[in-house]
Amino acid sequence: MKIAIVTGASSGIGREYVRQIAEREALDEIWVVARREERLEELKSAIKTKIVPICVDLCEPRGYEKIRNMLADISPDVRVLVNAAGYGKFGAFNDIELSEQLGMVELNINALTKITFHTLPYMSEGAKIFFVGSRSGFHPVPYISVYAATKSYVLSFSRAIGKELEKRKISTIAVCPGWVRTEFFDRAVENEGVIVYYNNFVTPEQVVSRSYRDIARGKDVSVCGASTRFQVFLAKLLPHKWVMKIWCKQQKK
Repeated sequence: MKIAIVTGASSGIGREYVRQIAEREALDEIWVVARREERLEELKSAIKTKIVPICVDLCEPRGYEKIRNMLADISPDVRVLVNAAGYGKFGAFNDIELSEQLGMVELNINALTKITFHTLPYMSEGAKIFFVGSRSGFHPVPYISVYAATKSYVLSFSRAIGKELEKRKISTIAVCPGWVRTEFFDRAVENEGVIVYYNNFVTPEQVVSRSYRDIARGKDVSVCGASTRFQVFLAKLLPHKWVMKIWCKQQKK
């Protein structure tokens, strides 16, 4: 049985991956993972490929254990894994509850690592792994400090295991967009005025389409939008101290 697994599938980039995977891949099932069951059930009528909802909280051990047990029971051929589950919070480090900070680490880093570890034994030649990161993963970002740090992990981890998996001919790509119009902001923005400068929004459809194009070309990082790619280039070229100073000036800090 050929399947795809998509975490964070209830909205935004994750949901768009479900849609495009159904169009691009010849699969028997797509396992969609998120906390909101009603959102996952909605996908059944919207997607032509059979949808298997897995309603779990990946911050809880039972969440990834359920997926691990399902894999062991069925032993499917996982053709695509999308690690899209994650969230961020905007604000100064000491102004954000510690539970939220640790929650970002648990979901953005630990859950992603666990899901990847348990899924890889069921992947074979030609399989793909999409790691949804962020432009903020290329440099430290004040007032999004923990979120940006978790995305630096995603970027580094994706590229490193991608090299390890070359012998198995499994492709990985770190998907690192800038601002994307999704429900991310519903949770990220708790206090207005923390982040005031936004530029060059893209859509989930653009991000996912670009990542599919880039992974087909053998790239290990996908950055959607010419202006965002230029910003990433500058972040690599300039000292991080300068980059942070520019960011803070933009945000009037």
